[in-house]
Amino acid sequence: MTIPFDTIDAIFFDLDGTLVDTDDETVDKWARYLRPFFRQRARKVARWLLMKAETPGNLFITILDWLHLDRPLVGFTDMLRRRRGLYPAREFRLIPGIEEAILALAPHYQIGLITTRSRLHIEQFLLRFPQIADAFQITCGLQDTRYLKPNPQPVLFAAEKLNIPVEKCVLVGDTTMDVLAARRAGAWSVAVLCGFGERPELEHHGAHLILDSTDEIKEIALK
Repeated sequence: MTIPFDTIDAIFFDLDGTLVDTDDETVDKWARYLRPFFRQRARKVARWLLMKAETPGNLFITILDWLHLDRPLVGFTDMLRRRRGLYPAREFRLIPGIEEAILALAPHYQIGLITTRSRLHIEQFLLRFPQIADAFQITCGLQDTRYLKPNPQPVLFAAEKLNIPVEKCVLVGDTTMDVLAARRAGAWSVAVLCGFGERPELEHHGAHLILDSTDEIKEIALK
């Protein structure tokens, strides 16, 4: 489906696997453990395992959301994130082309960040990359809403704070949780393949557009 970017006012971005390359860091860490068993194939096997684990992980978080347990068990999900190698923030690496894309989009759209990470990690991200920090007009993290993605509340929160109708917002993310959050909120969903998500599951959950890498949004949104 074609997204009418001429009617879009805001573009929100997920963090892990969308703006920062933490997924590749995780692959590298897992590959080191797998190398004695798979040798040259260790990295390929590590990425395959992480991709296959993503959908059950998303399902688990969705179930917590349904049971209203996503906030009470946040310490547990935080621990899971650490074990998957998504910490610490000082290891964040921007995905190639992100800096240029954000700086190009900022004069034309309100830019936001929506993540399940904590406010501390958002602040660390912005401090780590001061060249793009000022481009983000809104950030939404763990402490900002009662429910987390795939619940639509974070998307609705960001749109309300910017005083922009949610149907004029796009959420860019790499997992089905991002797709579901956008669709349930009434926003547009752009999925990217530079993180954990795979095309079939992203299509199945209703992504309006799928890109190979996040930086491709620049060319499409600025046509």
